[in-house]
Amino acid sequence: MTHEQYLKNLAVPAGPIDVVLDTDAYNEIDDQFAIGYLIGKAEQFRIRAICAAPFSNSKAATAAEGMEKSYDETLKLLALMGREELKKKVLRGSQRYLPDEQTAVDSPAARRMAALAEEYTPQRPLYIIAIGAITNVASAILQNPHVAENCVVVWLGGHGLHMPQGASEFNMKQDIAAARVVYGSGVPLVLLPCAGVVDRLCTSRYELQHWLAGKSALCDYLYENTVREAESYAAGKPWTRVIWDVSAVAWLLNADGRLMKDKVISCPVPEYDRTYTPGGEDARPIRYVCWIDRDAVFEDLFDTLSGM
Repeated sequence: MTHEQYLKNLAVPAGPIDVVLDTDAYNEIDDQFAIGYLIGKAEQFRIRAICAAPFSNSKAATAAEGMEKSYDETLKLLALMGREELKKKVLRGSQRYLPDEQTAVDSPAARRMAALAEEYTPQRPLYIIAIGAITNVASAILQNPHVAENCVVVWLGGHGLHMPQGASEFNMKQDIAAARVVYGSGVPLVLLPCAGVVDRLCTSRYELQHWLAGKSALCDYLYENTVREAESYAAGKPWTRVIWDVSAVAWLLNADGRLMKDKVISCPVPEYDRTYTPGGEDARPIRYVCWIDRDAVFEDLFDTLSGM
């Protein structure tokens, strides 16, 4: 890929594009919004695959359990949307995190991304939207280096570079080896940092109730799931929830900077101590989102979800 083409692939694409979504859908309440947002933009996105990403926390004791629950949650959402035909495109991902930076974790998801890359070119790339641990994507790159040549990765991962321990964010810290593979692969990378940037995307019970409740089975689920999760720790108190993951979909809709602002920076290096080493003069460029228009994103999100 020429440098000129590489920079072109860091820009918001025009027209309909082919996409893969890599999601830890059961981990939080925001992946569900992102899945609905993506599928609701049928005129913009042609979905080639939806991949279940691993995660482990209080909801899943192991990465394998988190991946399997994310797989099931994705199928549940497709049923709520009446999109049963998309279920055949949902794939199980990695059952563990990368053991090192040279060893892929084989899975149907990684194999599918690796195979799909052969259908594309730098001039017509496949867009991989990643909103979980980046294990599946890193494994696909290790299995087929053409992924880095023929794809663009849009990842919600890490915190703002101005934040202390910027690599301590959940998606990043689960599999720093995978993040280092992706960052070092040369793939055109769009980075949406969580704390310090995307955390502007907060919403409340009353906003969700006004815009989504009663509009559809999916909208009711999104509203009720968010309220149930928030009330589990903040009952009787004011609360808002960050709907981080929709930002990765929104960037691909960001023509003329209408939803967020970004800039090209030198690619940093995520370290195993959960810090970033700044990119040097020879580091390749990546696109870095630095500001979100919260109201504009939510207006587009709610219009899309309620109109499905």
